[in-house]
Amino acid sequence: MNFKVVLLIFVFISVSAVAQNIDELAVVRDGVTKYVPVYDREGTVYAAVKPLADALSANYFFDPAAEKIEIYFPSFNLYITAKNPFIILKSKTGGRDRIYQLPTSTYLINDGLFIPLKYCLDILKEASGLNMMLTSPAVLTISGKEALQERREENVIQGSGPEHDFDISGLSINEKANGTLVRVVSRKRIYSYGSNFKNGILTIILRRVQADVSKIDMQNGEGLIKWVRARNLKNDTELQFNLRKEYTSSEVLNVDNSNDILIALYSKSFVNNVNKNKEKAKWDFNVIVIDPGHGGKDTGTIGVDGIEEKNINLAIGLKLGKDLQEQMKDVKVVYTRKTDKFVELYRRGQIANEAGGNLFISIHCNATPKKPSDANGFEVYLLRPGRTKEAISIAERENSVIKYEDNPARYKKLTDENFILVSMAQSAYMRYSEKFADLLDKEFSKDISIAPRGVKQAGFYVLVGASMPSVLIETGFLSNPRDAHYLNSKTGQAKIAEAIVQAIKQFRSIYEKNIEAE
Repeated sequence: MNFKVVLLIFVFISVSAVAQNIDELAVVRDGVTKYVPVYDREGTVYAAVKPLADALSANYFFDPAAEKIEIYFPSFNLYITAKNPFIILKSKTGGRDRIYQLPTSTYLINDGLFIPLKYCLDILKEASGLNMMLTSPAVLTISGKEALQERREENVIQGSGPEHDFDISGLSINEKANGTLVRVVSRKRIYSYGSNFKNGILTIILRRVQADVSKIDMQNGEGLIKWVRARNLKNDTELQFNLRKEYTSSEVLNVDNSNDILIALYSKSFVNNVNKNKEKAKWDFNVIVIDPGHGGKDTGTIGVDGIEEKNINLAIGLKLGKDLQEQMKDVKVVYTRKTDKFVELYRRGQIANEAGGNLFISIHCNATPKKPSDANGFEVYLLRPGRTKEAISIAERENSVIKYEDNPARYKKLTDENFILVSMAQSAYMRYSEKFADLLDKEFSKDISIAPRGVKQAGFYVLVGASMPSVLIETGFLSNPRDAHYLNSKTGQAKIAEAIVQAIKQFRSIYEKNIEAE
């Protein structure tokens, strides 16, 4: 065999091998094609789990620290861990949990979790209730409806649909001081929903559930609600709320340790509902409450070179108060602490309320467990449920202060349900909190040598008790040498204090114009 023939055979074999390598899987469902990244390892195709879950219309939660993903299907939850051959399928309807061992482990590639598709196909079928088939190595075809939905449709055709086949069995309505709270009773966890508001009608779509419409339709509502209507649309349930003109906004949340859904319907600020002359003094912008976080036996985080958070917070707080007294002489400045002493979290909110505060600013510093670290930047936080792992972690660290208190049991766990109740009580202030947070973020971005990280949300106990617009500022990372030295300097502290003052001045103007207009 001459050299040319050998070369041609080599090229042919190489091209054929390359042709078998697949970098995308086409998932075809209901005439729609979505593409999932795949990895071909020694002839076994591994599919990226998160894009695959999206293609199956399944919600999921990925924990990068544990390298684990949870995928939520109507009747099962699927648990997959990186570099592990075991997959766990947990029943949500009381059935027995199952553990499957794959012939090969899963992989973590560029922070993405990949599973061997051909070995997981039957597991995915069982978990999702969908019919799926690899019609070619690069094409996954999904056909048919979920088994649960097929059973529902059979019941409808036969006119026999028993009550227990419905996921949603009813709702309750409770009028609150600043809005109306609706609880949707469900026997199945609802992981996805959408909403829109048009012409006085709030429409909420609850995904992949069916409702007993006869127990939801309501001609005479309560509070903000005039009437309620429901209907089942294929796999989903549509709820329609005809709302009164006082309605301003809504929020939908899952209830912890329950399958129920809470829908908060917020009304206009209660300033519109009271005698303005009687209450006007409360809304005059004349008291600012500064809360230097931690103190005394609670040092807060310890940064590089042993820098203690409590000292940075106090230094910035005192400088801020001094600048405010010089530049806004008609405003009273109240401190939750002016010295190195420990103040319980609940007491900080009490101090603010007793002083008749119009704005509550809690000052803190951030840090990472590893020191030193590259993480840097300032953040402004609002009181809302944390939606990122990082935000939740920061809130947990700040809330851990309660271990120093005499009665930590007084703090009710900030579940999503409790958050929405807090939001109902503080809805009159939230829009002002949001505006002030936005102004702070813009001012901090102008002339401070610490990078902006934006406005975020998380569950801080210290913000719960203050009945006024409130924010918590993480001024920078003490675990980052550059941030830490800037925060520990007189120059850095002065720059941060001045940025806050400028934001307060702008906020006061907006606040007073809005209050007067109301």
